[in-house]
Amino acid sequence: MIPFRSQPQAPRLREGYALLANSLPSPDELNRLLLASGDRSRNPDRWQRVLENSLWHLGVQSPEGKLVGFVRATSDLALNANLWDLCADPGDPHQGDILAVLVHGSLGKLRRELAGCSISLSAPPEALAALDRYGFSVDPGGIRAMGLNLLG
Repeated sequence: MIPFRSQPQAPRLREGYALLANSLPSPDELNRLLLASGDRSRNPDRWQRVLENSLWHLGVQSPEGKLVGFVRATSDLALNANLWDLCADPGDPHQGDILAVLVHGSLGKLRRELAGCSISLSAPPEALAALDRYGFSVDPGGIRAMGLNLLG
């Protein structure tokens, strides 16, 4: 199969960092990371439901064992795949590398597992460079995403 556009070289994490696939971070770790990234925390029961209803999730661990990056995926397994909670600790000096590895790893998994699905995500401004590098368009054709904030 001929790719329709050349792919950038796969990003690498700095030495000592580790990409974690489906290891279960604690709600406290996830909330600390979300708060550091400017998002709001979630209660532990909600995190449990979120992780149970996700296809998979990826995390990045620092050399000190701290969760410094996270993303998770959901899908209808037919047409659509969604990436959620894409974030990297802004206090980490390698935030850009972490985001690039999470985006690249997520797209690779989605291409292998759900090749025909369209992919959407909501991302912080810090992730735009990594997303652009892998072909994402911000609001293509003027399409604006909408979300419903469910309490709980």
